[in-house]
Amino acid sequence: MEAGLRRFLMSFLPLALYLCYIVYTGKNVPKPRTSGCSLLPHSHYWIASKRIVTPHEIISGAVEISGGRIISLVKEKDWQETVKTKPVIDYGNAVVMPGLIDVHAHLDDPGRAEWEGFPSGTKAAAAGGITTLIDMPLNSHPSTVSKETLQLKINAAKGRIFVNVGFWGGLVPENAFNASILESLLDAGALGLKSFMCPSGINDFPMTDSSHIKEGLSVLAKYKRPLLVHAEKQQEIELDDGVDDPRSYSTYLKTRPASMEETAIRELLTVAKDTRIGGPAEGAHVHIVHLADSRASLELIKEAKINGDSLTVETCPHYLAFSSEDIQDGDTRFKCAPPIRDAPNKEKLWEALMDGDIDMLSSDHSPSAPELKLFAEGDFLRAWGGISSLQFVLPVTWSYGLKYGVTLEKLVSWWSEKPAKLASQDFKGAIAIGKHADIAVWEPEEEFDLDENHPVHLKHPGISAYMGSRLAGKVLATFVNGNLVFEDGKHAPAACGTTILA
Repeated sequence: MEAGLRRFLMSFLPLALYLCYIVYTGKNVPKPRTSGCSLLPHSHYWIASKRIVTPHEIISGAVEISGGRIISLVKEKDWQETVKTKPVIDYGNAVVMPGLIDVHAHLDDPGRAEWEGFPSGTKAAAAGGITTLIDMPLNSHPSTVSKETLQLKINAAKGRIFVNVGFWGGLVPENAFNASILESLLDAGALGLKSFMCPSGINDFPMTDSSHIKEGLSVLAKYKRPLLVHAEKQQEIELDDGVDDPRSYSTYLKTRPASMEETAIRELLTVAKDTRIGGPAEGAHVHIVHLADSRASLELIKEAKINGDSLTVETCPHYLAFSSEDIQDGDTRFKCAPPIRDAPNKEKLWEALMDGDIDMLSSDHSPSAPELKLFAEGDFLRAWGGISSLQFVLPVTWSYGLKYGVTLEKLVSWWSEKPAKLASQDFKGAIAIGKHADIAVWEPEEEFDLDENHPVHLKHPGISAYMGSRLAGKVLATFVNGNLVFEDGKHAPAACGTTILA
């Protein structure tokens, strides 16, 4: 009798702890609203499907949502008896899975909202099944390098975001040796810091070296938050004006060889070792963004993980979908840094991702005003770099991954579970009791042409390298904090996403 009672009580322990967390902290608790925030008139309802991706298995059943959270989960044989009075949305054979968490996006707001901005960027995210974005500290103006500039970004997001949005702060030379500035930035809610080891192209976001990174890690250790690093180290590359045509992608590729990534990562790892257990920066974490080199750079990362560095790495769909041999002269939509490399390199990136050596994916959505892409000149050396991709990353990952054996469970790991862990979002990233009701519903088998007839919610669709593609994986609906924010091409009338502060 006592043993049975003990098992009964223990089964409720996770939910009890979650409720205590809500009552005593109130941190980032979803606030579901139905007046304009949702295309549904209900805040308590069920979602049913024959393919629900949970942490342990794919089930046929139903998810119960109330107050912006998942409160129960039942399998098919039980759910029709359980669901009696509450509304049910039955998505049939469509996949129901955790909403995507994109830890690397540039929404350019405030200051450069003509490049993207919170409204169009988060609408595009919702249309792509993304429920949480972590916004980068640069390409907006001013860059987010202090508590004051973070507050500007928080203010700009209020009432203008359709999905949840958190913020990385910036690690730059002017704040790296001033612990009080970094601490105030982190105290104000930055989820971690980001630095560049090469020129960023943004004047108020200069590059750092290992000495700056070492100082940043020592501060981050106290907060147990990550440092995200753009790992390229500038090299002097001589071009031959008579041979190296700026309209040729091969010329641009020549200016950013894989050795730039390798050199930067090698330097970065001299201080990343401080994050090991017992090290001076234990508690901090290093995350290498947008890895493009699948050869020497990847081997260095694998070795560092074996040695105990607290280290993760991401790559992006454009490195997995495209290869340098296929990029046409003058098509500057494909310019990014690090650059898209050759086909054998792409194959090795897929291999590393499938094997777990690359931990997760991000969009690195980095749009600009169309005129900065210099389409008329087609000059890869002078055009602004960045791939515009936010709405398309789920179908792109699925479509190009099918030949490599991608599964629904892998997608959830790369796009939900591991990004949630990186950003310390413990109540996101899974369909489980107590988690936030951030959910994507999509049809993996449905194909579509990404052309002028396809509704695209990015501010400047024409700059995206994905336009003209045929993809599989249509997003049907997106739920954020229990609100149905997107369905069948329509968004909720009001922008009710939550700003996420640490």
